[in-house]
Amino acid sequence: MSSRGQTTVGAFVLGGLLLALGAIIFFGRFSIFNPAIRAVIVFQDSIAGLSVGSAVTFRGVPIGSVERIAIQFDPRSSIALIPVTIRVEPERARIQRPSGTSGLELTELVKRGLRAELNVQSFVTGQSQIDLDFDPGSEQVMHPDISALPEIPTKQSTIQKAKEQLRQLPLRELADNATNTLASLRGLSEKLDQNLPPLVESLKTTSDHSQQMIEAATKAISSLQARMDTTLADVSRLSVSGDAQLNQRGAELRTLLATTNQAMTQARDLLSEVRSATASRSPDRANMDAALRDIAAAAAALRGFAGDIERNPQLLLTGRRP
Repeated sequence: MSSRGQTTVGAFVLGGLLLALGAIIFFGRFSIFNPAIRAVIVFQDSIAGLSVGSAVTFRGVPIGSVERIAIQFDPRSSIALIPVTIRVEPERARIQRPSGTSGLELTELVKRGLRAELNVQSFVTGQSQIDLDFDPGSEQVMHPDISALPEIPTKQSTIQKAKEQLRQLPLRELADNATNTLASLRGLSEKLDQNLPPLVESLKTTSDHSQQMIEAATKAISSLQARMDTTLADVSRLSVSGDAQLNQRGAELRTLLATTNQAMTQARDLLSEVRSATASRSPDRANMDAALRDIAAAAAALRGFAGDIERNPQLLLTGRRP
C-alpha cells in the first residue's frame, strides 16, 4: 500500500474517532470544559413521585435533574432525613456578572435567598419535580452533617402549605356540625311534610276568595266606568249650556256693570257732599248743631213738664199758674 493510501485510511479513522467522541459528548451530556454543579437538598416530609432523573427547574425552566436519592435515619431523635443530590447544568443557567469578577457560587446564591421546593409535575402520572427560586424571607434550615456537597435549603410548597392548613382544620367539629345540620334539616323536612298540606289547602281557599273578590271588583269597576262616562257626558253638556248662557247674558252683564259704575260714582259724590256738610267749619254743620241744641232744650222742657204732670195731674186741666 502506498503512502497516499495510508494517509487516507489514517484520516478516515481519525475522523471516525472524532465523530464518535463528539457523539459521546453531545448525547452523553459530558461537560468537559464546563463541569456540572452538584448540590444536595434535604427533605423531611414525603417526596412521593420524585425519582432519579426527575426534572430540576428554576421558575419553570429546566436546568438539571435528580442524580441520587438516599435516606438517613437518626435513632436518637427518630427523625428520617431524605438527602436528594441534584445535578445542575451550567449551560442552562447563566448568571450575568460584571467583567473581571468571578461567578457567584452556590453558597452565595443560598445567602441571597435561593430555596428549593417539591411540586407535582403531573397530577395524572403523579410525578414530582424540584423547583428552585429566590425567597429571601423564608427560614434557612441547613444540615451540615448530611453531605459534603453544598446544600440548598428547602421551603414549603403550595401543596404542603395546603396540607398543613387542612391538617389544622377542626374536621371533627365540622363533621359534627354537618351531622347536626342534617338532623335539623331532616326534622324541618318532617315538619314541613306535616304542615304543608293544611297550609296549601288554606292558600288554595284564600286564592279562590281572592279570585272572587277580583271578579267582583272587576264588575264594580266596569259599572262605575259606565256611570263615570254618563257623568262626564252630563258635565260636558252642562259646560256647553253654561257657555251659551254666558254668551247670551254677556250684554246684560255689561249693562249691569255700567249701571253699577254709575251708582258707585253717585254714591261717591253723595259721600263727598255729606263729608263737606259735616265739616267743622261748614255753615250746615253750625245750623245742625243749633237745631240739635234747640231740640235738646225742648226735650228738657218736655221732661220737666212731664215730671210736673206726674206730681200734679190737675195741671192738665188748670195749667201752670204764673
